[in-house]
Amino acid sequence: MSPRQITVLGECVADAFTEPAPAPNELALRVLPGGGPANTAVALARLGTPARFLARLSGDVFGRLFRAHLAASGVDLSHAVEAAEPSTLAVAELDDQGRAAFSFHAQATADWQWTSAELGRVDLADTACVHTGSLALVRKPGAAVVEAFLAAAAPRATISIDPNVRPLLVHPDVYRARLAHWCGLADVLRLSEDDLELLLPGTPLEQACDTWHAAGTRLVVITRGAVGALVSLDGERVQVPAVATPVVDTVGAGDSFTAGLLHHLGTHGLLGGRLTDLSLADVEAACLFAVRVAALTCSVAGPNPPWQDQLPQPTPETTAVRHLDSTH
Repeated sequence: MSPRQITVLGECVADAFTEPAPAPNELALRVLPGGGPANTAVALARLGTPARFLARLSGDVFGRLFRAHLAASGVDLSHAVEAAEPSTLAVAELDDQGRAAFSFHAQATADWQWTSAELGRVDLADTACVHTGSLALVRKPGAAVVEAFLAAAAPRATISIDPNVRPLLVHPDVYRARLAHWCGLADVLRLSEDDLELLLPGTPLEQACDTWHAAGTRLVVITRGAVGALVSLDGERVQVPAVATPVVDTVGAGDSFTAGLLHHLGTHGLLGGRLTDLSLADVEAACLFAVRVAALTCSVAGPNPPWQDQLPQPTPETTAVRHLDSTH
């Protein structure tokens, strides 16, 4: 089945990685196009899902880089806003396990300035799913506009949210204050174990899932890096193992996982409403696919998700899962 369009809303960020300096007392940076929602849109398009990206793209050097990158990956930019403000920049430092710590340069940049008029022009008639999250949901002044857009989209499309907490830019309290409201809008909530610790410190994974189910979200997926992912559908749970891979860095891995999940659900005709026909087996299969997509992203530098023809065929090992009783 050919998947229907997924519309992704959110930011594009210039990810600058340190490189060996050409001379003493100099710093060399390699800049790659990134940003959680942009990474997800790129990964969806490369996997073969029609992906439309709602973004506010600057006309500066980084904005031109974003446009070229997104277009080359097949992302529909027909509703991207030509923004007068500058692009958002993030400088990344990698630890010895390839995990990135970011410092952000994001004051009054293009990504957060959404207006009701800009999003009011978007037609969702052909959209099966709207995905958003990260900083666009919490940065003023546009955050309230994005929330209103999701509320308007919910009657006609599946809603997917990835909080992608960035405590250096926005205090976790801001996310916590809005999370129950987002769960009331969202059918899918995908977040990392690190996000969980920032949002609900010390809370067991299963208890967190039940909290978010109670707030309205049917499907909760918590990605756990090398451990894999915990999947919870209305309290029914399954643990999906990760795929072993040499890790260059983990930048964009969670975004690629989300894209893999939504792509697989879309190709099986399971997006477009409140997920009423979704079974735990459906989600398990989608997450087994998603961990393969994430593993390939980890095997290369930066947020560079795989194309469909780069995905290996599943092996017997990838089908081994451990079922978890919802009371555990």
